[in-house]
Amino acid sequence: MAVESALLEILVCPETRQPVALADAELLERLNQAAQAGQLRNRGGDVVGGPITEGLLREDGRILYLVEDDIPVMLIEESIEID
Repeated sequence: MAVESALLEILVCPETRQPVALADAELLERLNQAAQAGQLRNRGGDVVGGPITEGLLREDGRILYLVEDDIPVMLIEESIEID
């Protein structure tokens, strides 16, 4: 089950207040490849294990917030910087 659309309408990045949207499959695949190789870290410096099945991408495309068990993790230090 994905994040409900009503919730998506009110969620924003806690850092910049930009809206977020569901990340596409291509981005998730790229991040999962990096996670599998042990090369993916969150902004807190912790290694991110996979698989990443869902995430919320900030409007500017630079930050991803993971969704775990259908719950968005909107913590800055848990977010992933997208290069």
